[in-house]
Amino acid sequence: SCTEIQIACNRSGEKNGEIFRNNEVIIMIRIYHARILTMEEDQDIFDGEIWISGTKIQYAGPEKKEEAAKITWDREINAKGTLIMPGFKNAHTHSAMTFLRSHADDMPLLSWLNDQVFPYEAKLTPEDIYHLSKLAIMEYLTSGITANADMYLTPDTMIEASRDCGYRTTVIGAVNNFTQSVELLDEWYKKYHKKENLINFELGFHAEYTTKKEILEGIADLAEKYKAPVYTHNSESESEVAQCIERTKVTPTVYMDRLGIFNYGGGFYHCVHMTQNDLDIVKEHNISVITNPASNLKLASGIAPIDHMLKEGINLAIGTDGPASNNCLDMFREMFLVTALAKYRENDASAVDALEVLKMATIGGAKAMNLTDCDVLAEGKEADIIMIDLNQPNMQPIHNIQKNLVYSGSKQNVKLTMVAGKILYENGEFFIGTDAYKIYEKANDIAERIVK
Repeated sequence: SCTEIQIACNRSGEKNGEIFRNNEVIIMIRIYHARILTMEEDQDIFDGEIWISGTKIQYAGPEKKEEAAKITWDREINAKGTLIMPGFKNAHTHSAMTFLRSHADDMPLLSWLNDQVFPYEAKLTPEDIYHLSKLAIMEYLTSGITANADMYLTPDTMIEASRDCGYRTTVIGAVNNFTQSVELLDEWYKKYHKKENLINFELGFHAEYTTKKEILEGIADLAEKYKAPVYTHNSESESEVAQCIERTKVTPTVYMDRLGIFNYGGGFYHCVHMTQNDLDIVKEHNISVITNPASNLKLASGIAPIDHMLKEGINLAIGTDGPASNNCLDMFREMFLVTALAKYRENDASAVDALEVLKMATIGGAKAMNLTDCDVLAEGKEADIIMIDLNQPNMQPIHNIQKNLVYSGSKQNVKLTMVAGKILYENGEFFIGTDAYKIYEKANDIAERIVK
């Protein structure tokens, strides 16, 4: 109740009118007159309000005007005409690849990687990756994405960029034959795994086809040591799968399973070309599948069997992949493609209901990224919240808001993006500690130096 909130804050102390807890200022925000979609099971959209204290949601329910009037709020937001819901989770991306946006285009996957991506990535410095990651974070915010799972080259500077922006990031290891190592993976895991509220680190490697057996065995040992999940690209293209079968006599999923890498779960990115045996392994180890439809289309990798995976009870999430293969970091476009491509693939207009896609973009992504405190809007959960403007032509008339989000929603509808109780984007403005145009200028300088 609001009384309990006020008592808790008073116990924490007050200095010069500001509420403190553990020597940090606690910001109190009330969002009222809103439609609220909590994404909790069997909970319909309702009219109400949300109270935020510090990083947490303290109340989400029907309006309590009298009780709210007793609290001193830092800010009260009239959300009439909007929808409040959990932020989207971008469960697979390579943020700093912003420097290759619209440069490495119109090529098949392996040529794209070997001729365009790997040679230019070799020229990146850790500082470059810091600045390029900030540019991607800005784009995530405009799309209502409140957390990302970021696999790239220099975790330290990627984490620094997210910290400086106040953004929630899970960094995934990107070990392969050419970069990082099992030893570094171990070091980063001990340094960053669940040590901060906004920052996390999980074990990962680029892919089976770029990582020799000795390294994979070392990662399996780490997974066993920490009882930890592992993440990787898997079965993205037909040629990738065919080459693995030629080398090992089995699919990448079977090969990696035999090495014991995924005994504690994890995540597979793409999973376009999977056998039933592969999917049985996914279910056995409770591995999440993160689909990346725009990237798979652009690289002509194929259409993942999402409808079949849903029927198999596999946890599904959505990722944008990197801005060199997509090229847009837009969850609305990804959501539409997930359902539209599934309908085409299955020749069934009822396949992969839009409501399932919305779950994938929120709850499914949170589960895949182990963000159990960021999945729904409820008391005690992290205040990772977005505000969707319903007073736009593409959202009218209002028949079914959830399906509108998937079938006709766009970035133009995102009015506000909040991460851990802090508003980082509102009405076209960014509040991430750096001027937007300075970030644009820096990114262009880096791209010009590397590419030209």
